[in-house]
Amino acid sequence: MRKKKWMALFVILAFMTSLIVPKASAETIFQPEKFPYKSMQVQVMPEFDYPEDWPSREIPSLLVGMYGTITNKSGQDYDGKIEIPVPAKDKGFEAFLVAEFPEKDKPEVQRPYDVDKDKGVVAWKPGKTIKNNETYQFVIEYYTQSIAVKDQKSFTYEFTNRAETEQLDVVFYAPMNAKDIQAEPKAQENSKNEYGEELYFYQYKNVKAGENLKYSFSYKKPGTESTMEAMSKVQPPNDENHSGVKGSATDQVLDGNGTKDTAKQPIIGIGGASIIGIALIIAGAFVYLGMKANVQSAAKKQKQTKPQVMKQASSKKENKTINVEAKKELRKKLLTGKIDQETYDEEMKKLI
Repeated sequence: MRKKKWMALFVILAFMTSLIVPKASAETIFQPEKFPYKSMQVQVMPEFDYPEDWPSREIPSLLVGMYGTITNKSGQDYDGKIEIPVPAKDKGFEAFLVAEFPEKDKPEVQRPYDVDKDKGVVAWKPGKTIKNNETYQFVIEYYTQSIAVKDQKSFTYEFTNRAETEQLDVVFYAPMNAKDIQAEPKAQENSKNEYGEELYFYQYKNVKAGENLKYSFSYKKPGTESTMEAMSKVQPPNDENHSGVKGSATDQVLDGNGTKDTAKQPIIGIGGASIIGIALIIAGAFVYLGMKANVQSAAKKQKQTKPQVMKQASSKKENKTINVEAKKELRKKLLTGKIDQETYDEEMKKLI
C-alpha cells in the first residue's frame, strides 16, 4: 500500500513538473521574430584597423560593427539571452566587442558573450530584464579574414534579417588611399569625407524577416597600412565642428564590473545609428578616427605615471587639462547625437 502511495505521488510530481519546466524554458529561449528591430546600422570597414593578435599584415582585416535597437514584443518581460546572427564560420572570425546601452547619455557597458559557430550567433544576457514593449540597444563588433587578395582586394558581405526591421542602414567605409572602388549593388549615396575616405550608404525601410541582402565590394590599395594609421597622420579639419578631434577622450566603455575599458571602443556611438542625416554619421566617424589611434598609448601612459609625479602638477595646469578634456567630451557627445546643441552651449559656458 505504501509503495502504491509513493508511486501515485511520483506520478503527480512528474505531471506538475511537466507543466512548469516547459513554461520556464520558453521564457528564456530567444525567439527573434518576437524581438523586431526598431533600427539596425551595419558598418563594414575593410582594412580599418587591426587587433593586436592579428596573424599577419599581409592578411587584410575586415571589421564589422552592428548597432541595433530591438523591441520586446514577446508579450512578457524577458530575462534570457539575446542571439544575433554573425558569420561565425568565416575565416578568421573574431568577436571583438559586445556591449549594451543601459541608460541614456551613459557609457556603454560590456557584456560577457558566447559565439555559437553551429547556430551562427553571438549570444549574451543583458544586464537587466527587458520589459515587455521596451527597447534594448546593443553593439557588436567583429573581425574576419574574408578579404581576397588578387589584382584587387574584394569581399562579399551578407545580412540576413531574422526579424522585421523598421530602419536598416548599411555603411561601407573604403580604406584610405584605395582606388578603383566598386560597390554592388550601386550605393544609394556616397560621400568623401574631409580626410579623403569614401563612404557608401544603403538605407532600407520596413525590411521583412528572412530577407537576405548581399553586397560585393572591391578596391585597389597598395601596402598594408590601416585606415586608422593613415588617419593618425592627417591633421583633422581646423574648424569648430572638429575641435578636440585629435584628443584621447573617447566614449568610455565599461566592463561588466563597471570599470572603464579603453581597449575596446565602439566605432561610432549609438546616436549615429540612423542615416537621417549622413553628416551626423560622418561627424561621428571624425571623432572616432581622430581619437582611437591614441587611446591605447594614452591609457598606458596613465597607468605608468607614478602618483608622486602627478602631484607635482600645479592646480592651474590640472584645471586647464580637465577643462580641455571636458570640452572634447561635450563636442563628442554633440557630434554623436547624445546631447543637443542647447545642452552643449549651456555646458560649454560652465567651462569657459
